[in-house]
Amino acid sequence: MVQTTRRLFTSWLAATAAGVLPAVASAQATRPAPAAAATLPKLRIVIPANEGGGWDQTGRALGAAMVAAGAVGQIEYENIGGKGGTIGLARYVEKYDADPDTLLMSGMVMVGAVALQKPPVDMSRIAPVARLTSDYEVVVVKGDSPIMTAKDLVAKMRSDPANAAIAGGSAGGIDHMFAGILSRATGNTAALVYQPFAGGAQVVSAVESGKAIAGISGYSEFSEHIASGKLRAIGVSSRNAFMGVPSVRQQGVDADLANWRGVFTGKAVPAARQAVLLEAVRRGVATDAWQKALKRSNWDNYWMEGKDFQSFLELDQSMAGVLTYILKLKT
Repeated sequence: MVQTTRRLFTSWLAATAAGVLPAVASAQATRPAPAAAATLPKLRIVIPANEGGGWDQTGRALGAAMVAAGAVGQIEYENIGGKGGTIGLARYVEKYDADPDTLLMSGMVMVGAVALQKPPVDMSRIAPVARLTSDYEVVVVKGDSPIMTAKDLVAKMRSDPANAAIAGGSAGGIDHMFAGILSRATGNTAALVYQPFAGGAQVVSAVESGKAIAGISGYSEFSEHIASGKLRAIGVSSRNAFMGVPSVRQQGVDADLANWRGVFTGKAVPAARQAVLLEAVRRGVATDAWQKALKRSNWDNYWMEGKDFQSFLELDQSMAGVLTYILKLKT
């Protein structure tokens, strides 16, 4: 699996050198088998984002699933938002590096934010436990917007970039990257006007108020507003249609990208305890409660652990660095 991803990354590098940006690969998930183990009395999950967003939804769904599995007796959540998770990352390393009862949510958003911001505390300071989910970026416009398709949006970004602001999550994150990929289709990535926000609610507000002509985030953060008609989805970052929304690629814009989320622990936590935490997470994602959460939020199961996850993470960090450079992303 990792070798396949590496081959695709090599092809990706060759293609970008030629001015073409193909899809970012997503690995095939395998659902882990449940196992009996002792119950952890209490566990804390640090979520490096504000309440209500994708990380928050994933972290709380995981906690509920671990309790339902009998793997954990009680879950405490701590939200620390800002700068694509890098503020929460630094706080986690400072407070919980050796804490055997505290996990950290992370994912592609943090990988991208670290690549762009180059903060003093990066992801080399945490230990991967498991990759959990993937989902796709949805591009939305205001319900009454004259922009009807992804091609319409790219045309507006090309003809009037100063008045074609795109709202999304933190600078350097997956939303920013996909905005950069769309701007590449205009032929002028430097002209991208990107408005970063700490949470999905602010992205929705920016689009509905007209401060941004389009917004980018995960489907779960837009679903209620799409259903009400306040927002209209014009494209998704998958290769094929998703939730009835045609993919950007199907509309003739060469762009697709997958997001992922996972869970980490402190580097100073002993290996034996890391194995206990992994087993608790494994038991949680084997429950019906977790499967219902996946379905409810339209996430894909994207399980990976151990050396495979470590290799995947190293590759993802390399890709994020290259994307940040090629797309000329700015803070």
